Amino acid sequence: MIIGLTGRNAAGKGAAAKFLESKGFYYYSLSDVIREEIRKAGLELTRERLIETGRELRDTRGLDVLAREILNRIEDDRNYVVDSFRHPAEVETFREQPGFRLIVVEADPEIRFKRIKQRGREDDPVTFEEFQSVEEQEIANQEDKGQQLKACEQLADFRVTNDGSLEELQEQVAVLPRQVMGDLARPDWDEYFMSLAKVAAMRSNCVKRKVAAVIIRDKRIVSTGYNGTPRGTKNCFEGGCPRCNNLADSGTQLDECLCSHGEENAITQAAYHGVSVKNGTLYSTFAPCLMCTKMIINAGIREVVYNLDYPLNETSFKLLQEAGVVCRQHRVG
Repeated sequence: MIIGLTGRNAAGKGAAAKFLESKGFYYYSLSDVIREEIRKAGLELTRERLIETGRELRDTRGLDVLAREILNRIEDDRNYVVDSFRHPAEVETFREQPGFRLIVVEADPEIRFKRIKQRGREDDPVTFEEFQSVEEQEIANQEDKGQQLKACEQLADFRVTNDGSLEELQEQVAVLPRQVMGDLARPDWDEYFMSLAKVAAMRSNCVKRKVAAVIIRDKRIVSTGYNGTPRGTKNCFEGGCPRCNNLADSGTQLDECLCSHGEENAITQAAYHGVSVKNGTLYSTFAPCLMCTKMIINAGIREVVYNLDYPLNETSFKLLQEAGVVCRQHRVG
């Protein structure tokens, strides 16, 4: 989950980010990239310099440069809160992450100006009129490479109003993770197990084709297998199988192939470790060949789900149907 924050000066984005960080979210700000550039140049950090340097970075490295830099630091197995979205191109790049949702934190202009006065920074606007003038430039900059806060606000998935106390803000922010999770589409079981089979196929040592299977019982993986030469023999890609290494035409010289198939290995591995596959479901990256089909039937597997068609599987499908084994395709890209 990645919760992005956008909003105007003193709206409360920082307070929202700190609250989520205290709840286990990892924190980044797109402005971190700008600050790093300013520090490299040995210059003083000011609001004006942050704005100008951000514009220069978008001009020289692309409108979404800040988003790309931060995404390079994000890992798949953590939740993040990312502050300071100020350009729609940054939002669009983060949208490529399925777990991303953008939150806009809003507050009345007069309340925000009071907060600015209370924090007392030297470079903050002195009068309300000056505050409004500076903000107008930030929210709808005429330059494509400048800040465009208003455009970001319009892209938000959720809105939080921060006109009250810190506790009231935190109460609103506290429900966001549940809302975001409820809004995200989780993979169904077919997609989940087929994706795991595709990962297992990466372990294949076969020169010609990478195939793998996982066997499931009660939504639990009981065995996995991928194609390759038998246990204790030379790997196929090391020259272990002459048929594969000679790149024989598909469907020919099958009697000379030394590689075991993914489904075959999944079943035999279960037997090797004394695990029953009876009434299980087999997920395979390819539809089973005739040899594997016979093993599937005799092992008591009740369902086969495959990703891609195998060129020579018409007889296999007929045999599975006759044996009462459900066989269906579920494509995963």
